[in-house]
Amino acid sequence: MTVIQKKSDNPIAHLSPEDIEELGRKLDAIRQEVIESRGAADAAYIRRVIKTQRGLEAGSRAVLLFSAFPPAWLLGTAGLSVAKILDNMEIGHNILHGQWDWMRDPKIHSTTWEWDMASPSEQWKHSHNELHHTYTNVIGKDNDLGYGIMRVDEDQTWYPFHLGQPVWCFINAMFFEYGIAAYDLDLGAAIKKKQTKDPEFRRRAKEVLQKVRKQVTKDYVVHPLLSAPTGSFLPTLAANFTANIVRNLWSNSVILCGHFPEGVETFEKRSIEGETKGEWYVRQMLGSANISGSKALHIATGNLSHQVEHHLFPDLPSNRYAEIAPKVRALFDEYGLTYCTRPMPQQVYSAWHKVVRLSLPNGWLDATNRKNLPRQLKALYKMATGTPRERRVIQMAMQREAKKAQQVAKAA
Repeated sequence: MTVIQKKSDNPIAHLSPEDIEELGRKLDAIRQEVIESRGAADAAYIRRVIKTQRGLEAGSRAVLLFSAFPPAWLLGTAGLSVAKILDNMEIGHNILHGQWDWMRDPKIHSTTWEWDMASPSEQWKHSHNELHHTYTNVIGKDNDLGYGIMRVDEDQTWYPFHLGQPVWCFINAMFFEYGIAAYDLDLGAAIKKKQTKDPEFRRRAKEVLQKVRKQVTKDYVVHPLLSAPTGSFLPTLAANFTANIVRNLWSNSVILCGHFPEGVETFEKRSIEGETKGEWYVRQMLGSANISGSKALHIATGNLSHQVEHHLFPDLPSNRYAEIAPKVRALFDEYGLTYCTRPMPQQVYSAWHKVVRLSLPNGWLDATNRKNLPRQLKALYKMATGTPRERRVIQMAMQREAKKAQQVAKAA
């Protein structure tokens, strides 16, 4: 993964400006077709999903009142986990994108909806809808690329602290809702720039703390106390904690699959200067990846298993992505572009392989084998403890060795 503009085999080099704009017009036509056909069936779908989610959550919490009984704990925890996933993915994420605003239902609208997450909806909409979807995969502009804590591209300078990347990536996945809340608040930048006393930052921080307090009170105080008369206080508390972890790991995995697997492209900041609508479309097409699977999987991912279609048309109803996916894929084929899609286990593996690979210096993993492992570990230690100049010298040698290893592998 390196910025597309620096690749020797640039996957869009064969497209003329006219091709790109024509592709954009064809995608506009697909979008318009869906907009004109939205109606009662779509509205019934989202209302049905919300009703199902609320019923599942209420039923699961009722079962957890007796969670001191192990079967009740397992059933209630499983149901609550699924309910939280539905609330986060197919309902909250998509409503906050404005996908259902056309219904003009004040209860199902991006301006009124609040979800079961630590991040306040208004802050999430700014960082996600306005920034991420505008600057998708642009290094230095799209902070969703690694969330400011991971190295996600070979062109990003490697530093010794990146060795811990797989560890903090996993911790972030476990407590993803809080990581997203800190990210939406832009906490890291505020600390770095010493702006934590800024009135606007403090206002937003107060909103986050109020939302976190509300979530913690609901899951770790109110519902466990309701279970106390049956001796189920601690089991219910554990069930809520488990359901939140399951939801966090699931949503993190879906997002990793959609943005970080091998085959997803990144872009230079200068490449979007004067960007046309067609060029924006192409960036969304190449900067996203899909997950293949069943209808149940698609619903559980909030239809972000159709991440390509979602990034092309973030405001279209999520239940329509499966319908337009074949049309979008046909355009990929027509214009000689690669439609990146794999089953979820393969996408998860690919994304995590990249997390590990980029936690190491460029070329280290490719150049390492059983025979030279001790020498490679020694070189890695020197890079981790050496000066910037020593790191650059060792890095260059390592990349040359990796290139030779790749050439040998190709010849074989």
